[in-house]
Amino acid sequence: MITTSEVISSNPQETPLAEKRVTLHNISWSAYEQILDALGDNRAARLTYYQGMLEIMTPLEEHESGSENIGMLIHLLTEELNLNIKSMASTTLKIPKSKVGAEPDKCYYIQNEPAVRGKTVNLAVDPPPDLILEVDITHTDINKKQMYQDMKVPEFWRYNGTKLTIYLLEQEKYIESETSATFAILTKSMVYDFLSQCKTQGETQTKRAFRKMLQAQIQQ
Repeated sequence: MITTSEVISSNPQETPLAEKRVTLHNISWSAYEQILDALGDNRAARLTYYQGMLEIMTPLEEHESGSENIGMLIHLLTEELNLNIKSMASTTLKIPKSKVGAEPDKCYYIQNEPAVRGKTVNLAVDPPPDLILEVDITHTDINKKQMYQDMKVPEFWRYNGTKLTIYLLEQEKYIESETSATFAILTKSMVYDFLSQCKTQGETQTKRAFRKMLQAQIQQ
């Protein structure tokens, strides 16, 4: 069975899609790996496999803008808080034993960065990323909250184009949190202001102002 969330409209003034998605059901793990191999690494589409469901998602402008801007914010935080970081962007995260495969918008090692520094991550022996960001503006059939909980990712951020949800892993289950465990200084309003200002003031000016604001808070 194939489903798609792409809607074709004759109304040119309708809000453009942020993502195009195709979902395949009842896909075996071996079929997923064959599709990965056939598509290769040089592709725009991102594949997510969970519980026999395969989603092929192509990000469009609104999606990529949100992902990149939140990624910039995360890097500014690590720089000003003097935290080492290993950025893996949308690297394919596969756990064959659990039959889970994910290509998140952003994934980072921060607390566990020393454990994976200078090496290719192997989730069979290495810890999962400390922080994962997913931008899902259109509907996805994949239960990503459950998927990353199963992968034991300590912190999962989900952004739907207007709202940021932060999930923290406690006793192997996600709880929704108003604050980040990775960045105690961060509030959601800071994220929203950053994203809004990127649109109205430009990314360079916004980064510069955000860095100054962080420095002032850290010095207090």
